[in-house]
Amino acid sequence: MTLRLVCGSANPDKVAEIQELLAAAGVLLDPRPGGLADVAEDADTLEGNARLKASAVARAAGAAAVADDTGLEVGALGGAPGVRTGRFAGEGASYADNVAKLLADLAAVGAEAPSARRARFRTVALVRWPDGREVLAEGVVEGHIAAEARGAGGFGYDPVFVPTEGDGRTFAQMSNEEKHALSHRGRALRVLAERLAGAVSGG
Repeated sequence: MTLRLVCGSANPDKVAEIQELLAAAGVLLDPRPGGLADVAEDADTLEGNARLKASAVARAAGAAAVADDTGLEVGALGGAPGVRTGRFAGEGASYADNVAKLLADLAAVGAEAPSARRARFRTVALVRWPDGREVLAEGVVEGHIAAEARGAGGFGYDPVFVPTEGDGRTFAQMSNEEKHALSHRGRALRVLAERLAGAVSGG
């Protein structure tokens, strides 16, 4: 039996990525219920925000919902932007605004060499059923922040994030397949799909 999940995200870029990653694992993604208001992501952890979104959508749809939250953690900035990754430059900030603030803050603390710009992306992905059952997974990728934006692909901080396991390119310079193989979201959703298969089969 094919597993179907309702998407908990309202971000079209994230929805497309989640859909592509889950499809590769044989999981079908149904759209978020129309007219559902944005969920306030005011928890103090990634897991908490993912749970808020998945719970709200599961209740509205009456079906299992999947949501994730992702944080970029930069050592030179004390782990920031962290849980505020999507709104680092303020509420309603664009991707470019957030990247510009990140680069400016790193310059302000004198983090110039790649070794001083170490960072990691962390994603928590969570499926929630209307009855409160949950399956959760996490994915992490280490890397550093580039001195300037490079590449036209991806979204968010992809133009400045260089994964350690890569070849020196940013995520935005990679194809979708290359990025998914290394990315935090790709790792989280692959583990999530495995755990879902076990939960559905009773294993």
